[in-house]
Amino acid sequence: MDHERGEMDVRRFGPHPAPGPGVRTAGDLADRGSGLADDSTPLARSVEHQLLVREGLRTRAPLERPAHTRLFVVANQKGGVGKTTTTVNMGAALAQQGLRVLVIDLDPQGNASTALGIDHRRGTPSIYDAVVDERPLREIVQVCPDLPLLSVAPATIDLAGAEIELVSLVARESRLRKAILAYLDGLSDEERFDYVFVDCPPSLGLLTLNALVAGDEMLIPIQAEYYALEGLGQLIETVEMVKAHLNPRLRISTILLTMYDARTRLAAGVGEEVRSHFGDQVLKTVIPRSVRVSEAPSYAQTVMTYDPGSPGALSYWEAAREMATKGEGA
Repeated sequence: MDHERGEMDVRRFGPHPAPGPGVRTAGDLADRGSGLADDSTPLARSVEHQLLVREGLRTRAPLERPAHTRLFVVANQKGGVGKTTTTVNMGAALAQQGLRVLVIDLDPQGNASTALGIDHRRGTPSIYDAVVDERPLREIVQVCPDLPLLSVAPATIDLAGAEIELVSLVARESRLRKAILAYLDGLSDEERFDYVFVDCPPSLGLLTLNALVAGDEMLIPIQAEYYALEGLGQLIETVEMVKAHLNPRLRISTILLTMYDARTRLAAGVGEEVRSHFGDQVLKTVIPRSVRVSEAPSYAQTVMTYDPGSPGALSYWEAAREMATKGEGA
């Protein structure tokens, strides 16, 4: 009987459920069974997830390459908001859709390097060497083993000392931008990266300042909690100061709500508050809380390769498409 119900649910919702009013994320679509039918089984929902990935997402039109490289800074002064998770999964989602992506791990913890399966033991050529010793990025960048279109400039523990070492260096705020531009300028149009994501540490220091000076756009992940709103206000003040004195190109183009629990009024309230202040800068796609997203780094993977049919992976896929199709002028 349960088996029959499971099959009935799959037939009822189909592999391509049409999003209803207010339903925007691929994760919502994949998880619709749990909200619409109490008798749907985990097996039926799992089958539906896989159908969405295999028959729905892969048949969609590929993303167009942007006219030139879009350079994003992924930052939030508050820790634990899904900053690194967003960096690696958005990068992986774009790479899976045919775009060339570079992730620069600027966090001494090296979590982005871990999630992308990149060696970042002490002694490995890293972003520290580029920022402090001016080593060319081409000697540092490694290709992600799971995604050939995604490359990574890893971080090692040496980066923890860079804050102190940068203090005495000339043009200490712009060393990362200089390294990135020198690398990108040496690439042909075929080789050029479509997107560059700089994953920042969760604090405002010289490393984060280097990222803000280097970037053109900001991608800000916000956890769906009220403490996150306070942190956002502080970050915006910092961005305005950087724009005024160091990098007038910098703008907040994309805000992504993460760890979103649609069952709670709190998440909905935070979402409404953020959208009322920032409007179209906030992606309609939200990232739900997901065990799979948290598990993936322990296997040196993103959730995009670890469990591509999970609600978290589907949501990052949809968020990446939305960000890319909005374009630079959005």
